[in-house]
Amino acid sequence: MDKSYHVVFMYGLTQLGFMFFFYPVDIIASTTEGHWVAIALGVAINMIVVWAYMKGLSYFPKQDIISIYLGVGKWAAILFLLPLVLFLILVNIITVRAFAEIITLVFLANTPAWAIMGLLLVISTYITLNGVNAIFRTGLLLALLFLPLILFTTIISFQNVDFRYLFPLFPNNFSFMTKPAYLNSFSAFAGNFLFLGFVQPFFSFSRKKMMVTLAALVPIFFLSVYLPLLTFGQATASTFKFPFVMLVSTIHINWLMFDRVTIFLLLSLITFTMLFISLLLWEASRILNRAVPKVKLNYFVIAVAGIIYGCCLLISNWEVIQAVVMWNTIFRFFVLFAIPFSILFIGLRSRRMYKDESV
Repeated sequence: MDKSYHVVFMYGLTQLGFMFFFYPVDIIASTTEGHWVAIALGVAINMIVVWAYMKGLSYFPKQDIISIYLGVGKWAAILFLLPLVLFLILVNIITVRAFAEIITLVFLANTPAWAIMGLLLVISTYITLNGVNAIFRTGLLLALLFLPLILFTTIISFQNVDFRYLFPLFPNNFSFMTKPAYLNSFSAFAGNFLFLGFVQPFFSFSRKKMMVTLAALVPIFFLSVYLPLLTFGQATASTFKFPFVMLVSTIHINWLMFDRVTIFLLLSLITFTMLFISLLLWEASRILNRAVPKVKLNYFVIAVAGIIYGCCLLISNWEVIQAVVMWNTIFRFFVLFAIPFSILFIGLRSRRMYKDESV
């Protein structure tokens, strides 16, 4: 069954949370001028990687990446899937703990972090326990409910922009490419596209529609960085932990009955984030379930959620979160490049072998 719209909405929603919260601070910290170059480079790499991944998957209809790697051999499954499981768990730990920090800062200052993290994980785990179809149906519903709010918030964010902050347009060099902040910015890309390789046994999707979705998200990547820059300037924006949240906090609309527009943005993105957590939980549990098929999938979901919660409790402050993000750099780039291009290579090899056998 073709569920292209479910897939493209899921991809878009899971990108938005990272795009508005974490991506701007990394790009702003990585360079002081010509930010569009850093954004364009990251977006271009993302589009190439996703295209390569989908092209490789197209050679294996109705198969997920677990089956693809097992078809090559157990060594390939261990080599690629073990780092992938660790990456998925680490990303969930970072996501849950970081969003708990955001929620505490914005409007639940007196609520303990353990309670917020527990709520995020309980809801996400419940969605995951209902299966992949429930995750995607929830994604479609959330898209219809909250995407208009995101669009509204983005439009009114132009309220205080000063286009003189655009200059200088070009960076003096490309030293930003080696800075830790820029390497961290790839967190907005790595991990979001992986679910495409897990859903193929359940339903199909259009590669063309996925690429159109990627292209449609490109302006939002630029806006998430440039709206804070054009409002505060580089010197001020670089001091904020969450530049886009600070930007939305400055918006004032007389005709709106609510004082803080930030709440609209935050609540929308939190729902998208819980969806993202659910998806990663399902992916990690699927891999573990194939390794130990005698144990039910739902038991793995609960166990992984418990591990994530326990690790989140060990993270005491924002500095530790940033340290975990840095530790995840190796896994991040492994997943970003090794997984897609290995799938493409295996697909091309299988097609060549099939042609040789036909001859």
